[in-house]
Formats: sequence, C-alpha cells, structure tokens
Amino acid sequence: MTAAPQAPTTPANPTDPYAAVDPFIGCQRTELPTPQGLAKTWWWPKAQVGNTHPGPVRPLGMVSVCPYSGAYPTGYGLYAKNTDGNPAQLFDQYVASGFTHFHQSGTGAIRKYYNYLRVTPLLGPINTLGKDYPLHDEYADPGYYRCTLGDTGIQCELTAAPKAAFHRYTFPETKRANLVLDCSRGGIDIPYGRTVPTLAEVEALAPDTARAKLVVEGVPLYVWVRTNQDAWKYGVWYDDKNVGGGRALVFDHIRESTMKRFGLHFGGPTSPDEPVELALGFSWRSTDQARDNLLRATDRPVAQPLPLHNDTLTPFSPGSMTPGRAAPSSDIPTFAVIHREAEKAWSSDLARITVQGGTADQRTHFYTALYHSLIKPSDASDESPFWPGNGPFFYDFCTMWDIYKTQIPLLLTFYPKRGAAVLNALLTIAEQEGNFPIGYRMARGADRFQSQASALAHVNFLDAYYRGLPLDYDLALTYLDKDLHRAYGEAFLEGSTPVHPIVHTLDLSYGCHCLGQLAAAMGDTTLAHNMAPHATRWQSAIDPETGLLIDSTYYEGGRWNYSFRFFPDMDQRIALAGGPEKYTQLLDAFFGFDCDPCTQLGDPPYPEAYATGLALNRFQGLNNEPDMESPWTYHFAGRPDRTAQVVHTALRQSFHTGRGGLPGNDDSGAISSWYVWSAIGLFPVAGQDLILLSVPLFPEITLQLPESTLTITTDGLDAMPVTVEDPQAIPTLQSATLNGTPITNHRLTVQQLLDGGELHLRCS
Repeated sequence: MTAAPQAPTTPANPTDPYAAVDPFIGCQRTELPTPQGLAKTWWWPKAQVGNTHPGPVRPLGMVSVCPYSGAYPTGYGLYAKNTDGNPAQLFDQYVASGFTHFHQSGTGAIRKYYNYLRVTPLLGPINTLGKDYPLHDEYADPGYYRCTLGDTGIQCELTAAPKAAFHRYTFPETKRANLVLDCSRGGIDIPYGRTVPTLAEVEALAPDTARAKLVVEGVPLYVWVRTNQDAWKYGVWYDDKNVGGGRALVFDHIRESTMKRFGLHFGGPTSPDEPVELALGFSWRSTDQARDNLLRATDRPVAQPLPLHNDTLTPFSPGSMTPGRAAPSSDIPTFAVIHREAEKAWSSDLARITVQGGTADQRTHFYTALYHSLIKPSDASDESPFWPGNGPFFYDFCTMWDIYKTQIPLLLTFYPKRGAAVLNALLTIAEQEGNFPIGYRMARGADRFQSQASALAHVNFLDAYYRGLPLDYDLALTYLDKDLHRAYGEAFLEGSTPVHPIVHTLDLSYGCHCLGQLAAAMGDTTLAHNMAPHATRWQSAIDPETGLLIDSTYYEGGRWNYSFRFFPDMDQRIALAGGPEKYTQLLDAFFGFDCDPCTQLGDPPYPEAYATGLALNRFQGLNNEPDMESPWTYHFAGRPDRTAQVVHTALRQSFHTGRGGLPGNDDSGAISSWYVWSAIGLFPVAGQDLILLSVPLFPEITLQLPESTLTITTDGLDAMPVTVEDPQAIPTLQSATLNGTPITNHRLTVQQLLDGGELHLRCS
C-alpha cells in the first residue's frame, strides 16, 4: 500500500499557542529526519506511530468526536493492531464511515475500546451505512475538525463540550438527506476489537429529539440527541430498515452472534446555505442527566434549570427509561457557540506556558505536545456509573505507569485544580473498589494492569503535598497504606527478599518511601516508622558487580532501561554503581556515546532483528516510557552537560512536524509531557521535592503558576548547533540565578518554582 498523503496542517500563526497546535501530529507512522549523533544509536522496540487522533475534545473532556475508519487503536487512521516496529496499513488513504464518540489518545494495546454512537450523513438510504468515504480537505485545530466526505459534497464539522458532542453538516441541495446514528456497535475493526451493547433502549421522541440507553462492557451509556431540524422525518431503524417515527426499540438481551444493526435516523430536504446541526449529550448516569449535560454544554445560563436524576441503580428492564422533558430548541447551544467556547478553553490552558524564540516548527512541536498532555484522563465528575453520589470521577488512566512521572506532575504544577480533582478521583476509586488503579477505563471489570507496575499513586500524592494542594491527606494515608498490601505488595512487605518482576520491588519500595514521607508530614509517626525499612529495600535490587538491576523479567524493556530511573536516594544509588565515574560510564554506554549506529525494526517479521536490538541494551529514544527520566540522572553524577546533550538530541531528533512527528505511542500524553518539561529546561523528580534544571529550547519562557509567574531567560542559546551530529557542541548550563540569588547543583525545590520570579540561565 502507498503511504497516505500528508494533510496541509501547518499552523497559520505558530506564535499564537492555539494556532500553533497541529492535532494531526502523531496520527501516522513515524517519519522523522535521518538520525544524527547519539540518536543513531538509540533503539526503538515499540510501535513507531503516535496513535493520536485529530478529533475535537475539551481539556480533560469526557467526550471526544472523531472520523471513524475502524483503525487501531483510536478508530481514526490507517493501521492494524501494532505493538512493535512499523504498523501495517489497513487503508491506503484516510477514510471514514462516519463519526464516533469516546476515543483513546496515543495508547497501544489496551484491549478495551470505545468509538460509540457512529453518526453518518447520507445522501442515500440507511442500507448504504458502513461505506468508507475518503476524507478530503481535512483541517483541525484544538476543539474543532472539518473535512469533506468523499465525493458526496457533504462538509462535516465537529466540535465538543465537556460532556457533549456537536456536529454540523452542510449538504448539497437535495430533497432527502439522512443523518443516521448507529447505536449497535463500538470498538474498532480488527479481530476481537468489536464492542456491541448487551442491552439497549432507543427512542425517537420528535422530529428533533431522541434518546438512547446502551449497556456496553457492563456500563450504561445514556444519550440525549437534538437536531436543529424540527420538520424532518425521524424514527428508529432495525436491520437497515426504517421502523418509523415516535417509536422505541427495546432490547433486554443482545447476542453478538445474532445481533442486527439498529439506531436512530433523521431526514429531510437540505440546501448548502442551511447547515444541519446535531448535538449529543452523554451521561453514564441517566438520560435526564445526558439531556442536562447537553443544555449545560455552554457557560451561558439555562432558562429553566433542570433537576438531575440518577437511575444508576435501577434494574434494567424494557421501558425503564424515565420520561424526559424536551427543552425548546432555543435552549440548545449552537455549534458556533460551542466551537468558540472550545477555542476559548484551549487558548486559556495553552497560554499557561508561553515561549518566545526558537523556530516555528519547534513552537508547533511544543504547543502540540502541551495539547496532547491535556487530553487524558477524562473528567466525568458526577458521572460514576459504578457507585452513587457525586464528586470527582476520572477514567482513561491509560496507563499510570506511563503518565505518573511527567503528565500528572504537569497537571499538579500548572493546572492544580484539575490535578487535585484527578487525585481525588483516584482516592474515591480506592474507597469504592479497594485499590488505586494502575490503569482505569470505562468498562466494568477492566484489566487494571497490576502485572505491569505497583504503588504509583503514592508518588503523585506526595507530589501534590509538595505543591500545597488541598487534599484529604489523612484519608489518603489510609488507602495508600492498604494499597501497599495487595498483589505483589503482600509478598514484598511480608518477605525479606526482592519480589519479581524486580520492577515491583522498585515501585513498592518507592511507594513506601513516598507514604513514609507523607505520613511524617501529617504527624503519623507510627506509619512513617513502619515504612522506613521498606523504603530502602530498592537497594536489594541493585547488583553491585554490574551497577545495574539484578536479573529478572522486564515489561517493555530490559534491566538497562530500568536501571537509571529516579531512586529515593540517588547518592546511594550511584554509590552502589561504584561511584559517579562508574555510573556515568554506564549511562554513556546506555545512551550510545562512541557506539555504532543501530538498525530499527522496520516492517515485521523480524525475530532476529528484535533480539539483536534488545541485546544492545540501549536507550529507547522516547519511543517508550520506561527510561524517559534516565537522561536527567546524569545530574546526580555531576554531569549536567551530558543531560543537555541527550535531552537536546531527543528534542531535535525524536519529534517533527507532520502526521509522523512522534517517535512512538504518545500514551495519554506521557511522551508529549516529557517534551514540554524538557523544552522549558525543567524536569520534575516525581515523588521528591525537586525540580532539575537544564538547557531549555527557547530563550524566553513564561510560566503561569497558581499564585505567581516565573519568567525563564537564557543566554547562550544562539550557540546551539542547527544539527546535533556532535553532542559535544550542545551548550551546557553553566550557572543559574533565581531572583538574583545563585542556584547550586542545577536544581530547585518545588516551592522555589511555585514562588515564581525571574530564573536566569547562562549556557555556553
């Protein structure tokens, strides 16, 4: 198959944060410049595609809407399931059979998928549903997407509110256009990727109003549907046949093997000067709440506030949907209003960090990375389908071991109200379900990924404490302590030897360290005392002969990839490696200094190439997350110059403009948030009161912090080479002052960062 054409998506004004974002970056297989310098030696084992999508969503919004081709894993794009190397293409061009709701962002093989409520504008009858149309003239910016659907002449526009999606379709002149909603399917079109409802109620109430309840993967999804066409024909359909208006379909048991398609439809005459608008409010609680989420999709006051209802615990049975009062059309926000508010929301959030200087491409990289860092997890506050009661509720932690080091600290630092809501949601999950999740999706009984990592929430609760976030830390201590006693934690706490896979020993020991620090701060001396001996047990995972981790099994990497993470006591970690010089030598070998170039996997199959690459024991070059903090550990060995060399090689070599501009799965913003931190010359040591300093990408940066502003200015960036063939030519950080006071050891406390002021860096 031929490669898909690149869309002309270069932002019109890359100096404006909103206009600089290119939502298409990461949608296509990785296409970067020929690697130079250290980058030639890095080996990429994971899928070489960002797995992002360009569909509109609000910052941390519950609802997204996107063209649907059925490709992996978001439903948008070209590819079959892929976990390593180049992805295989399903399509030779971008196509869509309609537009779906709820999507992953940048993830890989997570085994659960969304893509519910496919909406398709048709010039033909319902039985043409499912045809793939080429996508022409694609355009996207944050909160907005536009395309033309094949040769139909139908212009399609999408935007989103926090809990609602808005469509606008401009049809050619015709006597009968159709808007068809397929309620019978979700997921993606790969083997075992399909999701179908097990229970459903679908009802057409009026020419401009409909509603539905679907139970998918054990979770009820409620939808309230409105159009701006109150004179169109309307109804429900089943098995590609119109059943009629004012009717309901009720399925109290659906089997995937015998299911026939069903849904809602609206149809009537159209002209190019009268766009058709479709609005869908969603809820995990009730159709009334879905309706109210639609009415409250804008900040403007609602003429008649509607009471909230909650039928989460009502047994599902035919006719169980509660009667709903349809609001007048004037109460439904228009597409244009929601589009403006989406732009306003994204503009405000992106402006928290402003950069000056650099190239237009670098600013596009930066603001697109910040955009991708603010998509997940999804805020469904007051919407938990799993327990009654309102409050913070987030899902799509996909997954914590990807985002806890960079993305969650980014939220806690620059968007603290949302960061606090995320942690409160995790705390509520622990209260209701008995544990803090490692991965959490909107599906009952979803795989929590406990085999991959342990005790990650502990790190971020301590991060929140250092940032002064107002959480119930006493309650958190209770559940953080309990969480350490499940799964691998029980064997860890009750035994004296490391648990395997050895990464769990590292995670659990770090979790005990973080819990002990938090307990001491809260005055719980008993809990702090109990945690102290376990907080140092990470040392038993280090082989003193090699300075690396001991032999074990490792997830998505080898012992080299996990050996250079942050530890509670980095001085002791370096001592166990034989001292700073020996530790630096190990890092140099890991990052490929003076090593020969390596060959990437390319197209499968490649059994020998995979084994050969893995045996290199090399940095994964931001193709994956296990070692993404490793460049910054040079700081603790007294070699911040090496940090700058590796980080700037990655910033310049592993990211690019265009659809293929990410080195691998973005994993809910984990890789993108690494880029944001590194580009501003700061890096958080998750779970510690420490921010590391290095050479930023931009000469002037302004950070809007919760109660202050920090301006970062840097001298000496004009000496930065255009290429990075010679890492020694990259400037290093020589000195730093904060409000005129010298900074030692190239590091700040979290409070120093939050207090703001003027941080001046000198590089040469």
